[in-house]
Amino acid sequence: MPVLIEDRGGTVALLLVSLFFHGTWPALITLLERRGRLPQHTCLDYSITNLLAAVIMALVLGQATENSNGTEKFFSQLAQDNWPSVLFAMAGGIALGLANLLLQYSIPFLGLSVATVILTCLGVVIGTTMNYFIDGRINQAVILFPGVGCFLIAALLGSSVHASNFKDAENKLSMSGNQSCNGTNNCFAGMVVPDPAELENGHARPCNTISQAKVGTAEFIIQVEERRSIKVFGSDKWLGIGLVFLTAVCASLSFVGSNLVTKDQWHTLRNGTPHLVVYTVFFYFSVSCFVLEVCLNVWFLYQPRAGVPASTIGAYTMDWKGRNWALVAGLLCGFGNGFKLMGAQAAGYAASDAVLALPLVSTVWAVVLFGEYRRSSRRTYLLLTPMLSMFAIGLAALIASAGHRKAS
Repeated sequence: MPVLIEDRGGTVALLLVSLFFHGTWPALITLLERRGRLPQHTCLDYSITNLLAAVIMALVLGQATENSNGTEKFFSQLAQDNWPSVLFAMAGGIALGLANLLLQYSIPFLGLSVATVILTCLGVVIGTTMNYFIDGRINQAVILFPGVGCFLIAALLGSSVHASNFKDAENKLSMSGNQSCNGTNNCFAGMVVPDPAELENGHARPCNTISQAKVGTAEFIIQVEERRSIKVFGSDKWLGIGLVFLTAVCASLSFVGSNLVTKDQWHTLRNGTPHLVVYTVFFYFSVSCFVLEVCLNVWFLYQPRAGVPASTIGAYTMDWKGRNWALVAGLLCGFGNGFKLMGAQAAGYAASDAVLALPLVSTVWAVVLFGEYRRSSRRTYLLLTPMLSMFAIGLAALIASAGHRKAS
């Protein structure tokens, strides 16, 4: 039979690995965007290995040796009359594809840590609550919902962190000695944008040549804006919040769809038709996600958004700068989603939302890779510490609320 996790220790381990993967892949995507790689190119690369992860899990874990449990193998389920479940799974994949795409564009406007904080808060409130009731209330509500409350508190603190950090950046620019850096677009009048002809020939510079500045200084902030592919300075602050809100809604609905598929709570299957196992669900889920992301990003090559330069298929195939990191990001996201579904199958979908504590990981990457919160005020640091503490407590509560579901 397919490999199914039943013991509590294995479930917790899967969710923690999934948490690390989910907190890391957005950091890699952000790293490439800040280095000047076009988001369309990155997402096309990422979508390939994201699907590859699902195929590997289906072929390796979904085709494992059968035993007395009698759970259907992956290839056996492909031939069954289970189209209502397949359509639910593919709808969930479409929702996740939209969420991944929106997240890639919302991070530049809000920053990695703040975007993931808002995403997590809304994801827990919407997705965890719905999954608790849809999944037969398998989780312990007395532990689960206080954990949800901790995420809400963390989100409020995160908003305060963002406001304080934004104020710190304004102060740095005003005190930098560059009179043009006063909160207007004049700060970036000398920005270098990739030439479309260079993109077509595959010779575009990944970023313009700039001098190195100390992390956290006004010069560093200006240089980041010059290099990145999505220009965000002077944009409406509500644009990023709107994008991440849509991201959270889509991400929440995607895994609610997976919940409905594996348990068939709406009784859409004919009597005697086995429910889809988690690997089959994940396969259909990832196929529809792949098709959507490829179609949208090919369109974005020629009709770009958010001020990103246009590109072509030829330019994409020639753009090898940073492709390895985009492919790794796709694998991390794919296996992270797969492990989350495996954990949900064993402990309940509400408990599996513990991976939404990903700001615990992404904030570390934000500081290490991108210099967020470097040389910030004491107020910012005082707000950052309780925010991460609330996330840690919420994570522990969601994991502790896990129920126990037999594979049968």
